[in-house]
Amino acid sequence: MTTHAALTRAARLSVAPMMDWTDRHCRYLHRQLSRQALLYTEMVTAPALVRGGALHLLDHDPSEHPVALQLGGSDPAELAEAARLGAEAGYDEINLNCGCPSDRVQSGAFGAVLMKDPALVADCIAAMIRAVEVEITVKCRIGVDDQDPEEVLPEFLSRIVAAGCTRVTIHARKAWLQGLSPKENRDIPPLDYELVQRMKGLFSNLHISLNGGIASLDQAETLLDAGFDGVMIGRTAYHQPWDILGQADRRIFGTGNDTTPEAAVRAMLPYIDAHIDAGGRLNQITRHMLGLFAGRPGARLWRRILSERGHAPDASSALVVEALDARNAAEAAAQAA
Repeated sequence: MTTHAALTRAARLSVAPMMDWTDRHCRYLHRQLSRQALLYTEMVTAPALVRGGALHLLDHDPSEHPVALQLGGSDPAELAEAARLGAEAGYDEINLNCGCPSDRVQSGAFGAVLMKDPALVADCIAAMIRAVEVEITVKCRIGVDDQDPEEVLPEFLSRIVAAGCTRVTIHARKAWLQGLSPKENRDIPPLDYELVQRMKGLFSNLHISLNGGIASLDQAETLLDAGFDGVMIGRTAYHQPWDILGQADRRIFGTGNDTTPEAAVRAMLPYIDAHIDAGGRLNQITRHMLGLFAGRPGARLWRRILSERGHAPDASSALVVEALDARNAAEAAAQAA
């Protein structure tokens, strides 16, 4: 298990939990690019684990550590049991989702709607802490709907701190539960980094990571220099993984050398072979690899080969090698021109 100190250090840069994106194959790829960054699962609902017995949702590769399990739920006893299952599965951290605005999450009375009930969140946190030894953390918004974030966020944080939470990630936008889609909720509500930074002044012992709108390592470094304990990057880390993770160990953690997209592809080949040998399909993995060469010559060719042919029943790692060779040839031609 990752130690508390190592986990806190890893949280200087984390990849956000993203539904349908940060599955175990995505995380395995991201770990080839950064040995240090903290990775998160997609949100897994406590009812699915506890009532549904869907323990396969906890599957992960040992190389993914440090890795956190994000849970969705609002029943303290059920979340405590789900946290126990997550800890038994080997996760380094259990994170409670208090930020997702989707209709599906609202109907289950969890996610961002929990911002309206900080007392319940505190009960959930306390129950989870009693159940496991791994760290319990929270990911939240600055408020929802017509709430005043200046009032709501300090109250919310004071409740979870009193319950024993020592680390939180704050998406610096409101969530509008009515009138905006989940996609719109990621872009339309304005960012308020200054409010989140003020929370660091009010809660000096609380580790606060900032999430929302962070699109480069330059920006991440600026925010860390400004006093945030950590930054969490979502879509850019997914769509341009090398730009964020391939340089993170050196720039953010001061350790190791930059890797290359080519090296990451080569490192994925045995994993791909094992997945296919177990009955999996190539595109279940390669869909996460499409952005590896973003911004470099041959990137479109790389994407096209994998997108058009990766779904074929007989597609194998040989197609990945073919796509890599084609991309490398395109880059060589561009440099020679």
